[in-house]
Amino acid sequence: MALSVDEALAKILDGVEVMAAETIPIAEAAGRILAAPVTALLTQPPFNASAMDGYAVRSADLTRLPVRLRLVGQAAAGHPYAGPVGPGEAVRIFTGAPVPGDTDTVIIQENTVASDGAVEIREGSTAAGLNIRPLGGDFCQSEVLLTPGRRLGPRELTLAASAGHGALQVRRKPRVAILATGDELVMPGTLPGPGQIVCSNPLGIAGLATQSGAETHFLGIARDTRASLASHVAEARDADVLVTIGGASVGDHDLVVPVLEQLGMALSFWKIDMRPGKPLLHGTFGKQRVFGLPGNPVSAIICARVFLVPYLRALLGVPQEDDVSLIAPLAEPVEANGPRQHYMRATLQRSADGSYEVHPARSQDSSLLAMLAAADVLLVRPPHAPPLNAGAQVTVLRLDF
Repeated sequence: MALSVDEALAKILDGVEVMAAETIPIAEAAGRILAAPVTALLTQPPFNASAMDGYAVRSADLTRLPVRLRLVGQAAAGHPYAGPVGPGEAVRIFTGAPVPGDTDTVIIQENTVASDGAVEIREGSTAAGLNIRPLGGDFCQSEVLLTPGRRLGPRELTLAASAGHGALQVRRKPRVAILATGDELVMPGTLPGPGQIVCSNPLGIAGLATQSGAETHFLGIARDTRASLASHVAEARDADVLVTIGGASVGDHDLVVPVLEQLGMALSFWKIDMRPGKPLLHGTFGKQRVFGLPGNPVSAIICARVFLVPYLRALLGVPQEDDVSLIAPLAEPVEANGPRQHYMRATLQRSADGSYEVHPARSQDSSLLAMLAAADVLLVRPPHAPPLNAGAQVTVLRLDF
C-alpha cells in the first residue's frame, strides 16, 4: 500500500541523528551549518567611534553659535588622540577614529571653517552624542550572535569575524553517494546510440544535495544485472546516504529492491501517493539511509526536493520550518486533483499591483525537463483537492533555496 507524502516524510525523519561537529577556519566556513552558538569575544565598536569626518568637541562649548575653538590635535582610524581636551578646545577627527575621552560630540566638517590653528563652528545640531557610534552599540562581549542550525553566508561570516572568531564549529557535511542504474544510460557528453539516453539525473540530484550542505560522490552507472548493482553499492559503504536512480519499480529489469534487500537493506517503503514520482524507495543499511528515486528525470528531482532535502536538513540540524514554502494566489484556474498529492511545475510572477501570482506550467507531463527548468516553484495540490479559480490561495515550494 502506498504511503501519503506526510507519512513517508515522518518515516524518513524519524530517529535522525544530527551530524557530529568539527572545527574549521572561518575562511573555509562559507555555506556550512553552525554546530555551536557564536558568542562575541569582543565588543563592537570597541570604543566610542566617530561616524563622520569633522571635529570632536565638548557640547558645553556650543551653547551659542558661531564659536571658535582651539585645535589641540588630530585623531584618525588606528591613530587615536591621547591628550586632554579642555574647555574651548577641539580635535580634528576622521571617520572610524576613537572619540577623545574629554569630548562628547562630533561636528561635521561641512558646518565648520578651520584657520590659524582653530576651528569655527558655525551651524548645525550641537547635541551631545552627535555623530558618535557608541562603545558596544553593535554587540558586546559574551553576547550570543548566531545560533546552531544557521547557514553561514556572507553576513554571518562577517559578523563572526568581527566578533573575534578565527574558527567556527560546524556540522560535518553528510556524504551522499549517487548511483545511476540502467543499460540504456551513457555519460553526459557521449553521443547516445540506438535506444540509449544521456545519464543526466545524477547531476540534478548532486546539485540539490550540495545546496542542502552535503558532499556528493558519483558511483557511476550500474547495469541491469545483480552483479553490477551489488558491485557499485559496495562502493558506498562510507556514505551517510545512498541515492539510487531508476530500477525501483516492479518491472522485470527493476532489480534495485531485491538486490539491496539481498545485501542487507531493511526496506521501509517503496511507494508514495504522489505525482510525479510514485515509485520511491526508502530503507536503511545500519545507520546509512537509502533513497531509491525514479528514473524519470523530472520525478527524480521532485522526489529529491520533497524527501531527500528535508532529510539532509535534519542531519545538519537545520530547522525544517526554514524550508521555503509560500502562500500565494493563483493567476489562473486549476482543475480538481486526483488521489495522489500533485507537485505541479509553476512560476512566481509579479502581477500589475506588484504582488506575486502563481502561474502553473502549460503542461505537467513528467517527461518535460525544459518545463521543470523554466519553473521556480512547485504548486502543491493535496489529494482530491477541488478545482480552484484564479485568485485562490495555494501553497508553493521553492525549487531553489
